[in-house]
Amino acid sequence: MKVYDVPEIRNVGVIGHGAAGKTSLVSALLYCAGTVNRFGKVESGTSVTDYDDEEIQRKFSITPALCFCDWKKQKINFIDTPGYGAFIPSAKAALRVADAAVVVVCGVAGVEVQTEKAWSFADEFRLPRVLFINKLDRERSSHDRALESIQARFGRSAVPLQLPLGSEKGFRGVINLLDNQAYTWTLDESGKYETGPVPPDQAEEARSAREKLTEMVAESDEALMTKFFEAGELSQEDLVKGLRSAVREGKVFPVLCGAALLNVGSQLLLDVILDLLPSPAERGEVSGKDPRTQSEVKRKPVPSEPYSAFVFRTIADPFSGRISLFRVYSGTIASDTSVYNVTRGTAERFGHISLMQGKELLPVPEVKAGDIAAIAKLKETHTGDTLADKAHPVVYDRVVFPEPSISFAIEPKSRGDEDKISSALARLSEEDPTLKVSRDPRTHELLISGTGEQHVEVAVSKMKKKFGVEAILHPPKVPYLETIKTKAEAQGRHKKQTGGHGQFGDCKIRMEPLPRGAGFEFVDDIFGGAIPQNFRPAVEKGIQESRMRGYLAGFPVVDFRVVLTDGSYHTVDSSEIAFKIAGSLAFKKAMEQARPTILEPIMNVEVETPEEFMGDIMGDLNSRRGRVQGMDSQGTTQVIKAQVPMSEMLSYSSTLKSITGGRGSYHMELSHYEEAPAPIQTRIIAEHKPGLAAEEEEA
Repeated sequence: MKVYDVPEIRNVGVIGHGAAGKTSLVSALLYCAGTVNRFGKVESGTSVTDYDDEEIQRKFSITPALCFCDWKKQKINFIDTPGYGAFIPSAKAALRVADAAVVVVCGVAGVEVQTEKAWSFADEFRLPRVLFINKLDRERSSHDRALESIQARFGRSAVPLQLPLGSEKGFRGVINLLDNQAYTWTLDESGKYETGPVPPDQAEEARSAREKLTEMVAESDEALMTKFFEAGELSQEDLVKGLRSAVREGKVFPVLCGAALLNVGSQLLLDVILDLLPSPAERGEVSGKDPRTQSEVKRKPVPSEPYSAFVFRTIADPFSGRISLFRVYSGTIASDTSVYNVTRGTAERFGHISLMQGKELLPVPEVKAGDIAAIAKLKETHTGDTLADKAHPVVYDRVVFPEPSISFAIEPKSRGDEDKISSALARLSEEDPTLKVSRDPRTHELLISGTGEQHVEVAVSKMKKKFGVEAILHPPKVPYLETIKTKAEAQGRHKKQTGGHGQFGDCKIRMEPLPRGAGFEFVDDIFGGAIPQNFRPAVEKGIQESRMRGYLAGFPVVDFRVVLTDGSYHTVDSSEIAFKIAGSLAFKKAMEQARPTILEPIMNVEVETPEEFMGDIMGDLNSRRGRVQGMDSQGTTQVIKAQVPMSEMLSYSSTLKSITGGRGSYHMELSHYEEAPAPIQTRIIAEHKPGLAAEEEEA
């Protein structure tokens, strides 16, 4: 494979809402560039970038995929990103290593929820971008309506560079405003087209659109503005040069159009990517931190600098092992060399470096600054790590992903897979940083958490297909607790005669409530030898075991103190087990008098929502026994802060999606425990008492 120099490379993230046609567009671009000899289709499972079994089956992108083409002797790296809400956070990691973005907008639906989310990611990384209105051959498609939605959401700096020739089934090509030419395609997916003059019936529309484009370009630069005022127009040279500069500075966002499935508009988009979007050299130096001093350091995107690279994605492959995708920011990295992982302070051995064409790995001798490549079987390197020259270390910022919004308890379908499931989940969470795996210390359940129900379901399905482990999902248990509300005294007496040595243990205790969060205390308040010193820890052990089994509904009892006040023993029949049983009996008797109650976990919840849904969101939180604590404004987005019982939030993800049309998001964390209302306690006890009785019988 050819090794490209920095000015010959473009790194482009393809972003937008799900089903806007991103993968189809990438397929068309690869086909037009001659990279593939077959026009891959999502519907038939033959696209280059939707190669995972889950993607082929579901017919949409789940993870970012890398591919590239050679167009006019320059290399374009495409990162095809997911567009549905549960998977779009991974698009953020892809844009971290891109230098520009192509934003695909559906010509029927216009700008949708995740288009805005993806746009915000591009804003965060200050990426130049162009927009592509797709599917203009579909029924009910409208270029004007789609453009209106684009300008309503992203401003007037999103300006047409092309106009459509025809509409819906009559769509056949585009008018390019830069050269005032009409491009008409043969609608057989071949990508063949003819160039001619603008049709007379669209000449006035094209003239007006070119004027608006010229005005936007002139506004982006004072010198051009002066020329524009003096001459009333810009020369072709000034217009092209000014547009290139304005796009790269993020002041103008050209809007192109086409139909990916008909292969209409592909070549012009490839030209625009080369002509208007920046190479890594034009994006300039990148900033990181020196891990030794924490001071800022910069790296220039030139092959002669010390090497540095950022790992932005890990693929868990059951055959090749771990495949790390990385972008080289400076220097040159060759195959079969040693590199240094600055993040983890360890050396790694590089084998054969490869370029990724979807799932295909194409070996390359080296990669230079600005390029993106893959390496298999690194032992210690994970997503977000920086590789750099040990003598010139630098660490690049990791991508911050949103917290998971939904959790499920997960268990293997067959008991023999208990070890396998942990290993498989660890591999999947390496591949997907938005997937979290943990064990709840209170319920002892293995939890899998993700950005949505579909996200978790896909992970479980991948686990079965990739690693042969089947699992069952169910809602997680709410980690309720129990406590007491008043003091109580009780005696526990265990006496049993069995023919030989008997069993005898007798203790008296006092139980007292403690402040919330205090846990459990045991106080030995016996004076003298009512109970020998060596038996007193057994009393505590009996109480500890009983309190962990609970009293009302099987949940641990907390926030109380037990004072051992008195007791008696037998010189022959007393033993540790006898006093352990006595302590357990005393605990149960004291609980009868101490007004036990159930505590429920209360979560701090932050909901981000467009302003128009605020009333519905607050009403829904109130219906969940939530208490709104305050609101903050972030542009047109409102952040509602509330405290809500955890039990009321288990199904919140789907409700929020329904209320906001997928435009809202939330995260939550444990705040504190408080007493559950009486009707809730009655329900909890009814649900859990049978299980508690069964456990007591087993014990």
